[in-house]
Amino acid sequence: MDWGAPALVSSAAGPSYRDLCCYGAGIAGNVFAFVLFVSPLPTFRRIVRNGSTEQFSAMPYIYSLLNCLICMWYGLPFVSYGVVLVATVNSIGAVFQLAYTAVFIAYADAKERLKVSGLLAAVFVVFGLIMYVSLALLDHNTRQTFVGYLSVASLIFMFASPLSIINLVIRTKSVEYMPFYLSLSMFLMSVSFFIYGVLLHDFFIYIPNGIGTVLGIIQLLLYAYFRKGSKDEAKLPLLVTHT
Repeated sequence: MDWGAPALVSSAAGPSYRDLCCYGAGIAGNVFAFVLFVSPLPTFRRIVRNGSTEQFSAMPYIYSLLNCLICMWYGLPFVSYGVVLVATVNSIGAVFQLAYTAVFIAYADAKERLKVSGLLAAVFVVFGLIMYVSLALLDHNTRQTFVGYLSVASLIFMFASPLSIINLVIRTKSVEYMPFYLSLSMFLMSVSFFIYGVLLHDFFIYIPNGIGTVLGIIQLLLYAYFRKGSKDEAKLPLLVTHT
């Protein structure tokens, strides 16, 4: 079965209604993803203000960077045709995650700085190997399948973040660490890219974002159920998920 994403073909009269819906969904997904990308800014303002990374971990940003790089590679014409909006959103995400990691390294102690720098180097080595294997050893169809499955695995792994937040909310019966607008943005982003993937008939886009949509609904339902027991929504989780 061909899981490839065919490029949208417009008629001579102009783009079809399906084309417009597809591009609209992709652009909406980019906008909602941007909200998620900027959500850690309060954490890093605190790090810069205090001159220390305190007990914060750089791992979420390292994982997110690798995820963005893999998904960006999948969206490029070298690998897939007609899914450029996947490449744009993940290239922006990669820049944000790299910037967050750089700030973390700048303010970490010597031991942590060495560890995070090594992990950052490992991310680029892994991504370089993926690029080499996909370009040098695989034809275009096999390349798309190879990178597509890597991107799905990477995105599903990233869902550990909302799952851990859901577990925390159920355990504490409080939505303090699950801000409403962050959960709403994740849900809207996942829905947008789910629609984008369905309209493109792209398994590698709609499956992980379908899972993200379900998790987003669960988060919103939990927020509605537990919000009365929570009085503080100011704290943001360190890790956010994107496509």
